[in-house]
Amino acid sequence: MAIFLDSSKIEEIKKYKAMGILRGVTTNPSILLKEGVTGGMAGVKARIIEIAKLMDPLPVSAEVTTNDRQGMIDQARDIASWAKNINAKITIHGPNGELDNLGVVHQLETKENVRVNVTAMMSAQQCFLAAMAGATYVSIFAGRVNNMGYDAVNEIKILRTLLDQHQLKAQIIAASSREILNVVQWLQAGAHIVTVLPGFIDGMIVHPYSKETVKMFLDDAAKNR
Repeated sequence: MAIFLDSSKIEEIKKYKAMGILRGVTTNPSILLKEGVTGGMAGVKARIIEIAKLMDPLPVSAEVTTNDRQGMIDQARDIASWAKNINAKITIHGPNGELDNLGVVHQLETKENVRVNVTAMMSAQQCFLAAMAGATYVSIFAGRVNNMGYDAVNEIKILRTLLDQHQLKAQIIAASSREILNVVQWLQAGAHIVTVLPGFIDGMIVHPYSKETVKMFLDDAAKNR
């Protein structure tokens, strides 16, 4: 899968999709509202549907906005009904450590036919349990893991080994990248997917020595006309 774009801007998504390098998009209502989507949740819904249509059949993740058990189920059902390639993002637990969330994930995946991306996880053990619950995607916030002084690469390696050993379907999403190097580091460590901001893709493509070399080629060509 490799790269998911973390954006809700249609022009950005079109730009990188046209390059053939995107394998999905992740977003949430906070990002959508911050990026200027108007009309409240109706506007958020319309934008996510637009993104899903643009990316079809590639996956788009959209987050629920509640941590109430029934509310999460109802919202996830609704979100998944907007388009066949939309999956619902649900956090590993509640803000005070409430434990309803994995039960919700299990119900959605096994009884409601809703694909779930479990998010806000900081360790291999959290992701492993989410995978056991049936999650389609398990998102480890690898950049935050590094910020806490732990080694995200090691957590990803451990997690990938566990998923493979136990033949679990979940795919690892390494999220919250902090530097361009994280992308290849985390993929090499075993992540199936890394989420990136648009500027990271630009930084992966453009190299100062490549610019220098291209300029030399063009200058030489101009001299020989």
